[in-house]
Amino acid sequence: MKSLRVLSLFLPLFAATALHAEVKLSKVFTPHLVLQRGMEVPIWGTAAAGEKVTVSFAGQTKTATADDKGAWRLKLDALKVNAEPQVLTVNDTKIDDVLVGEVWVGSGQSNMDMVVSSYVKDDAVLAAAAQKSYPKLRLLRKDAAATWETATPETITKFSALLFSFGVPLQQALDVPVGLMVGAVGGTPSGFWLSEEMYRSDAACAEAAKKFAATYNYDAEKAKFDAAMVLYAAEVAKWKLLVEAAKKDGKEPPRGPRPPQGVGKAGEANSGKIGQLFESFIRPYVGYAITGVLWDQGESRTNIAGVPQYEVMGALIKGWRKAWGQGEFPFIYVQKPSGGGCAWDYTNPQNTKADPYRPQPPVVPAPPALDYCHAYFASFMQYPHTHMVLSSDLGAGTHPVLKSAYGARAAQVAQSVAYGSKAEFLGPMYASHAISGGKVTVKFTHTGQGLAFKNGDKLQGFMLAGDDKKFVWADAVIAGDTVVVSSKDVPQPAAVRYGWSQQFNWANLFNQDGLPATPFRTDAW
Repeated sequence: MKSLRVLSLFLPLFAATALHAEVKLSKVFTPHLVLQRGMEVPIWGTAAAGEKVTVSFAGQTKTATADDKGAWRLKLDALKVNAEPQVLTVNDTKIDDVLVGEVWVGSGQSNMDMVVSSYVKDDAVLAAAAQKSYPKLRLLRKDAAATWETATPETITKFSALLFSFGVPLQQALDVPVGLMVGAVGGTPSGFWLSEEMYRSDAACAEAAKKFAATYNYDAEKAKFDAAMVLYAAEVAKWKLLVEAAKKDGKEPPRGPRPPQGVGKAGEANSGKIGQLFESFIRPYVGYAITGVLWDQGESRTNIAGVPQYEVMGALIKGWRKAWGQGEFPFIYVQKPSGGGCAWDYTNPQNTKADPYRPQPPVVPAPPALDYCHAYFASFMQYPHTHMVLSSDLGAGTHPVLKSAYGARAAQVAQSVAYGSKAEFLGPMYASHAISGGKVTVKFTHTGQGLAFKNGDKLQGFMLAGDDKKFVWADAVIAGDTVVVSSKDVPQPAAVRYGWSQQFNWANLFNQDGLPATPFRTDAW
């Protein structure tokens, strides 16, 4: 009996120790992390229900109590920049080497996902940068077990080539610690990167699906597909054997027949569903205090039948901002498709892979794909605080080789839209036009130090049409922040276009900052 009484004295201590041992931080809080300056900083994790959690950092001490499900969360007051390592203490757990500066999330598909080692062979600037160490630059890979790492030649090689190429010039320009968090997967559509709730609650997405449904007969398309599968049963059987063989060898299986999608639903062909990548790779970051997002995706469209990229990206941008609860943080995205236009200065390391300038073709070329052209992607900037990284002069290809150029251009955008730089970050953008006396006067924004043309002996790339909708090449003259367009063959112009083709390296309008004009049209024909 005496021993039982003695044991009972220690039971409360045992219980407290058990509770204390259960305190855990979210996986995004590890040694070498960077916390965001200038705003409240959420810290969260799990513990035993009802347990008190105490967090201490930079002279602050905050407490929280775990709820009945064991979740706890608190906020540190706004922090000042600190490049000297500090310790974040959570009860008895110590997180070492914590810096305070700027934090960015990078997401999208392969052009964000592919690592530095994949590009150093063809990118001399990236190769040189990857050989150095950057004590104030910290990296967090998407791997489930990943921890924050200081950027060294050993860690850099495994990190996103684009996000690293963005972080280096940004950190050097700001001279503060920078943390980069990546969540990207190659070959993925935008529909996988917003949550189911974000998509279902978006009115524009719902309207697009409704409009498409009025012209789309899923049952008829499914019947055609099923009939084709029977008709070509032998070929389908061969394809299935190739798929099995690829799986056994650990290789990418060959793409097979694509069944039709139900309106507003994710297609079976991509073996996924709306929101799956958001939940896996972005949800763990949600709430971590950040400055903004750098996004590179678009080649795989949305994979949601009847809902275009513009609408899905609107829902994604609004949804991410709502989930983070930080207001309209900067959302910077890379323009698609890559390349297509000429460059201002081919000796500039950023532009060495740009499409070579060509003389204007004798005949007006075919128009671009309306859902995958530079003008379409430029339209995303209609969403608040959403900014584009010009790509037409940075080199073409599904995977452009100069990631250093894309990253530097993205950093230039970030410095202007997030940090108050006055430097121009876009080329001339169509603003408005007026028709008078047989001429069209086009006004531009982002004229920078002034409009100019480069390559060739005159400004070119402009087309005019009358009410007959037949476009011809037009004469164009710069007048201040406008271009005056005319043609003797179109005495009564109704519409003007510029660079209106998938390839437009003959269109040579720039601002004197060296940034190319984005193609546009004033008609909807």
